[in-house]
Amino acid sequence: MFVKNALYTILLLFFITQISTAQDRITGEPFATRSEVLGQNGMVATSHPLATQIGLDILKKGGNAIDAAIAANAALGLMEPTGCGIGGDLFAIVWDGKTKKLYGLNASGRSPKGLTLEYFEKQKMSKIPSHGALPVSVPGAVDGWFELHNKFGSKPMSEILAPAISYAESGFPLTELIAWYLQRSIPFFESKGFPNIKDTYINQNGGSLPNEGEIYKNPYLANTYRKIAEGGRDAFYKGDIAKTIGKFIKEQGGFLSAKDLADHKSQWVDPVSVNYRGYDVWELPPNGQGIAALQMLQILNGFNFSNIEFGSTEHLHLFTEAKKLAFEDRAKHYADMDFYDVPVSQLLSEEYANKRREEIGKRAGKYNAGEISAGETIYMTVADKDGTMISLIQSNYRGMGSGMAPPKLGFMLQDRGELFSLKRGQANTYEPGKRPFHTIIPAFVTKDGKPFVSFGVMGGDFQPMGHTQIVMNLIDFGMNLQEAGDAPRWDHTGGASPMGQTTENTGTIRTESGIPYTTIRGLMDKGHRIGTARGVYGGYQAILWDDKNKVYHGASESRKDGQAAGY
Repeated sequence: MFVKNALYTILLLFFITQISTAQDRITGEPFATRSEVLGQNGMVATSHPLATQIGLDILKKGGNAIDAAIAANAALGLMEPTGCGIGGDLFAIVWDGKTKKLYGLNASGRSPKGLTLEYFEKQKMSKIPSHGALPVSVPGAVDGWFELHNKFGSKPMSEILAPAISYAESGFPLTELIAWYLQRSIPFFESKGFPNIKDTYINQNGGSLPNEGEIYKNPYLANTYRKIAEGGRDAFYKGDIAKTIGKFIKEQGGFLSAKDLADHKSQWVDPVSVNYRGYDVWELPPNGQGIAALQMLQILNGFNFSNIEFGSTEHLHLFTEAKKLAFEDRAKHYADMDFYDVPVSQLLSEEYANKRREEIGKRAGKYNAGEISAGETIYMTVADKDGTMISLIQSNYRGMGSGMAPPKLGFMLQDRGELFSLKRGQANTYEPGKRPFHTIIPAFVTKDGKPFVSFGVMGGDFQPMGHTQIVMNLIDFGMNLQEAGDAPRWDHTGGASPMGQTTENTGTIRTESGIPYTTIRGLMDKGHRIGTARGVYGGYQAILWDDKNKVYHGASESRKDGQAAGY
């Protein structure tokens, strides 16, 4: 049976790769879906065309990149509730056109103060549930908006949130992708018996599941946004909204309280970087996983890709082995740095990368963490006429989140708390008031101290792999911004995780259909397991600054509904 299934998979991969080429193009790579978008005065790239237009309108009316990003993110929380919203967290990297510096914002929330590790142990739980009240942590997105706005914003929040409020009240047409996700997510949450699901997502829209093209409304969310616009961040964290959330979660057997929300505060952090072939690639330090991409790049820096073709066996082999090495360190060391001294500088050092690189052989390997001394998301990026650029990512985790929709607020709370480990003594072990390990990561690239590319790739554990693939596509393989996102992708599963799983084998490489069968066959020869997957390769938006011509390039690839637009 195993041989029969393996042969079937090989034949399927072969036939898929023969028919999966893009339509003929006059210029550029054949897999590109379109040309880059160009503009001199500003650029917005989000995962939804209407959100992109909202951001562009804000720019045209004199707002800056931060104003436009907040406005677009608010719209995405309405239009893509299957991936984001104000029940979730936010991370951002900002290039400020005035100070010519990068700033990092960690707007992720903490675990409930009243929930202890002993509670899980008494309940004989080996992991935190994926849904329900227990994985709910403080939602940090709204505080993130106001931190960004207080530091860089120019327009009043009432004007910034007005477009999303209008769409929430009057409705908007659902896209194909979001309708597909809603039709699968809503029945799942209803089957669990979670309250307020029907009232929040169905009753306001004629009582049936939405289809593509149908007008979708969320008047509850419009009212919540209006309260935030008028009362500021305290309207969410210290007013009736916080009390409603705390009361609801307690009723559902959870621990997140109104006081947990009142005590919340985002954190400004310094982005960290490695230099990859003359380009400085920037990520945020943990509790996110951004430095995994930097570790991978630092390892790959030691290989000469000038004679290695994109999508070749050698390309995917070296990439995958670098990923395995970085993710073993991710499992051991990545956690909230207020609770654990993550050795960031050592992990990113050339000396450490040189040692790790020596472990890579000709065949698929199985690794341990090195010795150190001492679910669905949205990504968006905006740039304005004054040179300010923001790389912003925001998510509820596991698609819509925990299934916990507080009554008449119009949004669902995240389930990021699932990403803690319940094993004692680990970096990411659960503690009260601690930020969980986070998968969502924004990225930025500079060249000679000037902004180059603001970008991100959605997709849970795939994100560091996606970031690394984009950087290599741009730098090693000379692709333009659109091609870099449209190029076929692959991921690797298996190995240790910050949630306590350990490595058992060499894992599996899962490839998109554009990877040629000759590559797949070559990887098999090197001992790699090969598989396929649906929808795990993320979505991508990016903005590139051409400093010579003073022009922005925008890109948004075809795996999602996104759009880049400039003026």
